[in-house]
Amino acid sequence: MTLPDQLYGYVQAQAGRFGLTVSTYIRHLVLDDVRGGDLPVYQMSPRTEKVALEALDEHRQGKTKKIGDMDELIESL
Repeated sequence: MTLPDQLYGYVQAQAGRFGLTVSTYIRHLVLDDVRGGDLPVYQMSPRTEKVALEALDEHRQGKTKKIGDMDELIESL
């Protein structure tokens, strides 16, 4: 995210008042903005819903495994 210099200075000063980094301060601003508001809910396409339900079923059957380290997984391929 890019902010104009003056706005960045203001945000940096506000974040500093609370002992936060700029990114943490902005994250809190966004969370406060969406808290209590109505977030849009979108309907999945029938095809996407079918794929998701099949994946969930396979997970429940134990056909999936947890990935610990992405770099190790890529190296093992």
